[in-house]
Amino acid sequence: MKTILVTGSNGLLGQKITERVLATKQFNLIATAKGANRYPVKEGYLYAEMDILDAANVNEIVAKYQPDAIIHTAAMTNVDTCEDQKELAYALNVKAVETLIGVCGQFDIQLIHLSTDFVFDGADGPYDEEAPTCPLSYYGQTKVEAEELLQHSKIKWAVLRTIIVYGIVSDMSRSNIVLWAKAALEKGQPINVVNDQWRMPTLAEDLADCCLLAVAKEANGIYNASGKDMMSISELVAKVADFWKLDKGLIKEISAETLNQTAKRPVRTGFILDKSIRDLGYAPHSFQEGLEILNEQLRSKETV
Repeated sequence: MKTILVTGSNGLLGQKITERVLATKQFNLIATAKGANRYPVKEGYLYAEMDILDAANVNEIVAKYQPDAIIHTAAMTNVDTCEDQKELAYALNVKAVETLIGVCGQFDIQLIHLSTDFVFDGADGPYDEEAPTCPLSYYGQTKVEAEELLQHSKIKWAVLRTIIVYGIVSDMSRSNIVLWAKAALEKGQPINVVNDQWRMPTLAEDLADCCLLAVAKEANGIYNASGKDMMSISELVAKVADFWKLDKGLIKEISAETLNQTAKRPVRTGFILDKSIRDLGYAPHSFQEGLEILNEQLRSKETV
């Protein structure tokens, strides 16, 4: 049985990978994050504190466990924060990958790295894996640099690019566009939502499955790993309102320009998923199915 080490295991994707591994018992798991373990189940895997910015710490932990694969989910993903804090963004999104490449080379470890649709400018979406990158933001630039480090390395690697990940963690500490829209509309709060950007939102469980498929199939190269439905951000929020029977009258559609966001966003991204479906057996849910899964999880939390 292969052993996988996950970075950023306290995050949404990290927790879903833990959940999946515990359910399938397909891998041995070493979960790592900065600080204490926030996943509610503590048995069935090992947890180690690891600061991805501390190269010595990373080398020590990886050398101790020598996993077959590392799934690297830790990153700075807030696009505007990356623009404002470039040094930290570079350390988290590029230097950390450089550290992992070094230690993976030393112990012959496969590295699965998470990337983003923001490596593109959004002028020509949806994109396949061969499309030339052209980031509009510093966040996108750091992700392109990390991808290039892997492409020029001699290790076994796979990049999984994803788009707007949504889902819930046990303590509800992580928000995302679906939970944000649902919570605001339930409180009767009016919300401004852009109607001129298009994406393919990704259920966290689907992305976790794709990460584990990449390990199982010893994937090599770049793969798209998003949801399968393309929609504008305002359509996404309207679907959330419809699903939970909330007041769509509270949704005010605006253009992205009026938001004055620090970082530029691509207009239309989206992915062609044929390669991941064919080579990895990736099988993402529709957005409607994703909302149904989320609803079941929320209901089971209420009955606990």
